[in-house]
Amino acid sequence: MKNYVLPEKDKWSEICARPIFEKNELTDSVQLILSDVKSNKDKALVGLTQAFDGVTLDSLLVSSIEIQDAIKSVSEDLKRAIQLAKTNIERFHMSQKEESIIVETTEGVTCWRKSIAIEKVGLYIPGGSAPLFSTILMLGIPAKLAGCKEIVLCSPPNKEGKLNPAILYTANLVGITKIFKVGGAQAIGAMAYGTESIPQAYKIFGPGNQFVTKAKELVQQDGVAIDMPAGPSEVLIVADKTCNPTFVAADLLSQAEHGADSQVILVSDDADVIQQTNDEIEKQLNLLPRKEIALKALANSKSVLCSSIDQCMELSNFYAPEHLIIASRKAEKYAADVVNAGSVFLGNYSCESAGDYASGTNHTLPTNGYARNYSGVSLDSFFRKVTFQSITENGIRNIGPAIELMAEAEELFAHKNAVTLRLKNLDDV
Repeated sequence: MKNYVLPEKDKWSEICARPIFEKNELTDSVQLILSDVKSNKDKALVGLTQAFDGVTLDSLLVSSIEIQDAIKSVSEDLKRAIQLAKTNIERFHMSQKEESIIVETTEGVTCWRKSIAIEKVGLYIPGGSAPLFSTILMLGIPAKLAGCKEIVLCSPPNKEGKLNPAILYTANLVGITKIFKVGGAQAIGAMAYGTESIPQAYKIFGPGNQFVTKAKELVQQDGVAIDMPAGPSEVLIVADKTCNPTFVAADLLSQAEHGADSQVILVSDDADVIQQTNDEIEKQLNLLPRKEIALKALANSKSVLCSSIDQCMELSNFYAPEHLIIASRKAEKYAADVVNAGSVFLGNYSCESAGDYASGTNHTLPTNGYARNYSGVSLDSFFRKVTFQSITENGIRNIGPAIELMAEAEELFAHKNAVTLRLKNLDDV
């Protein structure tokens, strides 16, 4: 990790810079994949899966036999853990349901808004070096609660042409049956455009590598909605002298092991905390199976000594982290200063891993600074909000003259006429 000591604000942009990739080459590569899928459909998916995943598939669809075999192979302990997480995630997302409120804006004029589920959604579940079955809970549960009619799930197969058993078990537990063995940018293309096997989705959800992220960005330009712009995972930890440096180091490493392009940031007003945390990182790093991945992520990462906790929080808001941990016994007090963050973890025992798996909040969050203007996935992400209005005869009398004046001022006389005819009809009765 690169260390910064009491940096001036003109250095903050440098400190908060994310890892950069060659965008033109990436865009061209992903565009070729999407064009292939759009034109050649299943044939393209089979060819691309062979090229990128090293396996030739007889069928893209996961069979019911494969699902049942996977269910049997998952340990009972893991099943119970997943079921506990499911219960908490359902409870939290169920609390987000809203009732329609009818408002009479003027006598005779009523307006309301109704939540209507998006009919067809696609879920992308990474399954390469880390099969993220937890993401199925985070996306599948709110999709089901919202009432989406069709839920399609895509995840990359292994060399044997299979999906991780925990992915299939979790999908079955949530109630998702349309599961396909397709990964990468080609999976996003399949859900965006539809193929002979994979139905088209109206909105695509889920994290992924830079190819998946770029594919989501490009299909959005073709009119397919996505959950949010996202990139490599990240965490920023604000730690004061009341933190536990061992915990802080563990939290930084838990994020660093996501991928070589991940980034972790430690911000503190105490130099000893930074030093103790860095020492702990060295100790814990050697125990990790994904040590090499974490090391590459740490090369993109930083620790920053600030003059005060207020400045630490200001820097955090400037960075706008996907995950923000406030490692302090005074975390609740500092939380009032949070402006930009995807999800916030308060106190020494609120590890980011809890949000990733089982606390109940959603772990599909905006990265790369998008927490300044995007929210994480929630129940609302699977709804469209449709407004309604009902205007009685008395209502059009009350607001009609104002509409006529405004339409005429904008020189939209057909708009004015739509009201004038109605008012005249009422006067003639």
